[in-house]
This record gives sequence, C-alpha cells and structure tokens, in this order.
Amino acid sequence: MPKGKTKKKAEVFSKKDLPHFKKLIIEKRDKLLDELGYLKETSLEKSYQDYTGEHSTYSFHMADQGTDAQEREKAFLFASREGRFLSYLDRALEMIDEGTYGYCQMCKEPISKVRLEAVPTAKLCVNCKQKKEENGG
Repeated sequence: MPKGKTKKKAEVFSKKDLPHFKKLIIEKRDKLLDELGYLKETSLEKSYQDYTGEHSTYSFHMADQGTDAQEREKAFLFASREGRFLSYLDRALEMIDEGTYGYCQMCKEPISKVRLEAVPTAKLCVNCKQKKEENGG
C-alpha cells in the first residue's frame, strides 16, 4: 500500500439504512415476480398439445418435440431457482420487520453495506461466510 494511504474500512450497515434496503429488496421482488409471471405465461403453462396441435406452427418431427421439451425443462429449472430466490427476498423482508436484518447470524456484527448492496439477502458477513465455506458449509 502506498505510503501515507490507509485502507478504508468498509462502511457497515445501521438501522438508518433499513428504508433503503427494504426498497431495494421490494424492487428486486417485484421484478422477479414479473419475470416469473412472463415465464409462466410463455413456457410453463403450455402443454404438449399447444406445441403440436393441428393449428400449431411447430413441426411434428421428433427432434423438434425434443427441443420443445428441453426448453420447457429449462424454464421449469429457472422458475424453481427464481422461486428459491423469492423466498430469500421474503425472508429478508421478515428480518427487516423483526429487526434482525443487516446483522451477521454468526458473529452478530453489522454486515458491510457493500455486501448488502450486492447480496441484499445476505445473512452472514464476508468473514463468517468465508469461514463457513472453508469448513465445507
């Protein structure tokens, strides 16, 4: 590190930051719900008949049907993953209401604002997260 310069300590979360993070989480949640709604309308609710019906633009060829099935499976996996993220966002909102949001669940210290900006559902500070991963958790 250059002489005369000190490493700036990461700014930690405080209760005054709650409105900002609540807004951020709600915005992410709303965007996710919109994406899931679109995915449901365009992929998940379509049946095999929708793809291969008499008036379908899709071919009856087996390869095309396999591709369609693969696309539906990818949509389902995406929806499943996003559904888990939605539950993490909901839990973060509950933690805000309980007064436990922004504090590490292991060491009980405030989590850095930078970490919460990047991962608003974070339950562990960076140090505790690294320790957990090193221990196979």
